[in-house]
Amino acid sequence: MKTSFKFSNLCGTVYKKGNLVFTPDGNSVLSPVGNRVTVFDLVNNRTETLPFENKRDIRRIVLSPNGNLLLSIDELGQTVLINFRKRSVLNYFNLKDKVRDIQFSPDGAYFAVGLGRNIEVWKSPGLTREFAPFELHRKFTGHYDDIMHISWSPDSRFFLASSKDMTTKIFSVSKIDGFEQTTLSGHRYAVVGAWFSKDMRAIYTVSTDGAVCVRRFRPFGVEENLTFGEFPRDDEGNLMRTIWFTESRHYTMQTAKVQSAAFNPSIQLLVLGFTNGVFGIWEMPDFNKIHSLSISRKAINTVAINPSGEWLAFGSSKLGQLLVWEWQSETYVLKQQGHFYDMSCIAYSGDGQYIATGGDDAKVKVWNALTGYCFITFTEHSSAVTAVQFTKGNQVFLSASLDGTVRAYDLVRYRNFRIFTSPTPVQFTSLAVDPSGEIVCAGCQDTFEIYMWSMQTGKLLDVLSGHEGPISALAFRADGLSLASGSWDNTVRLWDIFDRSKTVEQLTHSHEVMAIAYRPDGKEICASTLDGQIHFWDVAKAESTGSIEGRRDISGGRKANDRRTAANSSSGKSFSTLCYSADGTAVLGGGNSKYICLYDRQSGILLRKFQISMNQSLDGVQEKLNSKLMTEAGPADLIDSDGIDSDTEKHVDRSLPGVKSGDKSNRLLKPEVRARALRFSPTGRQWAAASTEGLLIYSLDDNMVFDPYELDENVTPDTVRDLARKSDYLRALVNAFRLNENYLIREVYQSIPPLDVSLLTKDFPEAYLERLLKFIASIIESSQLLEFHLRWISGLLSNHGVFVKTRSVALQPVLRTLQRGVTRLHQDIGATCDKNHYTLDYLLVQGKQQAEAEKEESGDITMQDVFASFDDNDSELAENAEEQDEEEHEEKGSGLMDVDFSEALAHA
Repeated sequence: MKTSFKFSNLCGTVYKKGNLVFTPDGNSVLSPVGNRVTVFDLVNNRTETLPFENKRDIRRIVLSPNGNLLLSIDELGQTVLINFRKRSVLNYFNLKDKVRDIQFSPDGAYFAVGLGRNIEVWKSPGLTREFAPFELHRKFTGHYDDIMHISWSPDSRFFLASSKDMTTKIFSVSKIDGFEQTTLSGHRYAVVGAWFSKDMRAIYTVSTDGAVCVRRFRPFGVEENLTFGEFPRDDEGNLMRTIWFTESRHYTMQTAKVQSAAFNPSIQLLVLGFTNGVFGIWEMPDFNKIHSLSISRKAINTVAINPSGEWLAFGSSKLGQLLVWEWQSETYVLKQQGHFYDMSCIAYSGDGQYIATGGDDAKVKVWNALTGYCFITFTEHSSAVTAVQFTKGNQVFLSASLDGTVRAYDLVRYRNFRIFTSPTPVQFTSLAVDPSGEIVCAGCQDTFEIYMWSMQTGKLLDVLSGHEGPISALAFRADGLSLASGSWDNTVRLWDIFDRSKTVEQLTHSHEVMAIAYRPDGKEICASTLDGQIHFWDVAKAESTGSIEGRRDISGGRKANDRRTAANSSSGKSFSTLCYSADGTAVLGGGNSKYICLYDRQSGILLRKFQISMNQSLDGVQEKLNSKLMTEAGPADLIDSDGIDSDTEKHVDRSLPGVKSGDKSNRLLKPEVRARALRFSPTGRQWAAASTEGLLIYSLDDNMVFDPYELDENVTPDTVRDLARKSDYLRALVNAFRLNENYLIREVYQSIPPLDVSLLTKDFPEAYLERLLKFIASIIESSQLLEFHLRWISGLLSNHGVFVKTRSVALQPVLRTLQRGVTRLHQDIGATCDKNHYTLDYLLVQGKQQAEAEKEESGDITMQDVFASFDDNDSELAENAEEQDEEEHEEKGSGLMDVDFSEALAHA
């Protein structure tokens, strides 16, 4: 079994806190999820989590204007410089303070960052790894309170800094004659945003009370507005005095306060998000209201506008919502929300395409494993969901909850079609469905019983009793004849659900059973106990076949309030979830720890140890705690000193003048890192973990194909063409894909003789199979080589069917595109053939009628006419024969040759 699993995606969490950023093309939006960044491709309907982590939760992200560099900054100012196009980390840097805002200049030469009350302007780093890529250009001061927003002028010479001190200041990057640092005042509350207009003839400022000011630039004492940046001189050549004045003041007329704001200079569009979940769109400078809509029950923490101004992105950290709204058509482009609380359970569908998750928020969500999007949410439960399970057909799945119900959902009609309940109210903690999907079993934690229902009727079939403690896990054997149950009474029991006369096998352990799992062949079962061991049992003999001591392997970090070190602490040193790999050769285990362990079944050796998160904003990640962070009021990490991460800064105590340290009694919730559920995909190529940060997916599949074999400086378009001329078509086509030039791929592809396609498809490398199918799908509708394309498609799918089946989830979009293209061509060609057929029939009939008309006019009858009439008579007899049954048809058919020639001549 391959063990080279790598982190591939993060689902279940779409937005946590920070700001949203659109890519320069406007087709993707970047969202911070914890200490990672997820890219939502709005055009191709895919998500991708970048393969890097910050030390703590990300507070600000910024993308350079050309889309090459990405800066990710966490809560303490730790900065990661990323090459966004190559998805590689270039450098780590510490800004040594909490960052309030950061923006690149439009020309990409500088970026300005707000640190407390100061602004630092840095030169933009390059795309290569350097020893010191960050170079400080200049530091600006002048504000009396924290910076809230920074924006640049279109010419990149000036920038605006808005602050909580109710002012906006204008700074210049370099010294400019005639310019002095300017302060714009007039607001009564903190300024949340300020922007230049596109022509730099106005500045728009917005405060938290909803006041919007339009400011103009003009010479002192002159009633004529100027373009900022052009400082006039008098007749003697001296600089004239210039001023900024407030031309107009507008109000949003909302009872709630402004939480976030964004402005698009190209279309003069202002978007404001409020604390009550309402957003509004206004056209500047006249402040004409275009649209207003309530999209959330909580505050909108961030707003972003794509460069074209068509799409608006909103993020609400309280509910974990991410919305992309197209304001012109008033439709949602994207609407995603993660679980409000922790994700508690997961299940893969039989084909590995879907993942169902249940959470403590009583919601059940179904995710597409390929795209990473949630496409349906069920909210019928009224308490925490504890288990989910798919049936064999992949169209039905079930969920168990602490509300005392087990519900069955239909993924075709998206509805809850069956509810299973117990005679007395209980709390279900485990769930199992037999392979046929006919029997549903659920274990409870209060009466220690297992309830069994029929899927067809929904009736309670039986109640299995015997356990003396809460039921922790249930699992059906692969043949569906035996049910295994694990309990806190230190036993695993094997029940024969169809023959109750048989004795229930009891597998006794020394500690409480936390989780159980059947091997895929059903011959072995493993169980984890509270002492950190994994026990293996032979099902047929009910004998122990071995055990794994995993207490030290699963041991996690030290929590903030722990009195003992991580090594001496007893918490989190057991496996609360287990699962076998698809081939049954390995066991995956996790629990209340930052580690997930992969063991070899035969040898019991630890193969891999995965750390699910390095986010120090979570409790239990650090092995050792820093004593400097321990204060009289407790750990410093649990004290919200500045109120940045709280809603409307309600935790900050400003009742006394000068008090800025906050109330020491207020605490921040620091979630504990853990993995509550693990599942292997049926394909065996990926596994998923329900962790504190969301649904982590680890996969063997690499998205980027890099094949350096024979790829050197000699592989050029000329050499590729030479290979094609020498009839070495396979190497020519592969090298064309390595160079990734579309025109070259098409040139080599069309130069291949059709008779050689069957041979080339057999030896074509599977690493480039998906790219070749994508290429064919892109040109099949615009090309005239229909038979040539069909030969390639048929040969590739026939010779590489096993590879296509194992990667059906990844190849599904390509295959759908091919099917759509072939279907359209079939319909077009079919319609053309039918039209041509009817046209030919029409021409033949018209020609025949015209010939008969000419003969009647001439009155001459030739022998050709006689034989033609004889043929017509034969056709009439044949048509009459088709109306009879088969026997008469044969008789009539044989009788056609007996027609008297004289009768035919007389008839003619």
